[in-house]
Amino acid sequence: MAEQQSYYVPASSPWPIVGAVGLGLIAWGAGHTVIDMSKEQDGYGSTVLTIGLVVIAVMLFGWFRDQINESMSGKYSNQLGDSYKQGMSWFIFSEVMFFAAFFGALFYARVIAVQWLGGDSNNAMTNEVLWPEFVAQWPLVKTPGGTETQAMGWYGLPAINTLILLASSVTCHFAHTGLEQNKRKQLTAMLGVTIILGCIFLYLQGAEYVHAYQDLNLTLDSGVYGNTFYMLTGFHGMHVTLGTVMLIIMFLRVLKGHFTPDNHFAFQATSWYWHFVDVVWLCLFVVVYIL
Repeated sequence: MAEQQSYYVPASSPWPIVGAVGLGLIAWGAGHTVIDMSKEQDGYGSTVLTIGLVVIAVMLFGWFRDQINESMSGKYSNQLGDSYKQGMSWFIFSEVMFFAAFFGALFYARVIAVQWLGGDSNNAMTNEVLWPEFVAQWPLVKTPGGTETQAMGWYGLPAINTLILLASSVTCHFAHTGLEQNKRKQLTAMLGVTIILGCIFLYLQGAEYVHAYQDLNLTLDSGVYGNTFYMLTGFHGMHVTLGTVMLIIMFLRVLKGHFTPDNHFAFQATSWYWHFVDVVWLCLFVVVYIL
């Protein structure tokens, strides 16, 4: 008969509602920041966005602190560990579906909507009535309003960022291997390199956006091409930012002597998440930049 294990149930926590408030502020602030930028006026969007980011930072710090204290005090059992693994697995699956919806929107625009507007599938009359001069091609670099842009090529910054993210996945794997083999120096060094590569990726993606806006006229006003480009790359950048924050927290915990070869699910979950954002970028690089 299996030994009965205790299952720790934490007390009520304020962090979920704090996180919900922070996300709400970020959504409102980000939306109004874009509106303020498009109208070239000063507004409260950027202020609300900053407040939302601060609230999320406080929530992450507080919630992680509580989780770490519970784990280090020995309140977690193997049964609870299985629950965490299931929870993280379902979370990553939900993220897969999140990006699948956006890739689906891009597929619909490219393969169905653009061809339909171009008179394909016996819809020549639609093309003549709605947009007689429309050319069914991708990327769609000219909007019905006459806004023209240039396509973002795959070479240069996108290719460099792809290599950086692939390298970070390798260093993350070696960090995880070092932890499993109790090689703390390898763990610390490889984890630190992974964080640096993640920060370089985010910096170069910002530089790519500056190049897109200033040199290519690829903006949020550039029709479906510009919108799908920033939607996919922007949300992925947000996930890389979250993954980098998680890696930094793991690095600080490693420096404090946390984790053992037999007890390190927090690090393992972070590793899973980082490999997930790497795979998403590979799909994004091929579909958005190359094809």
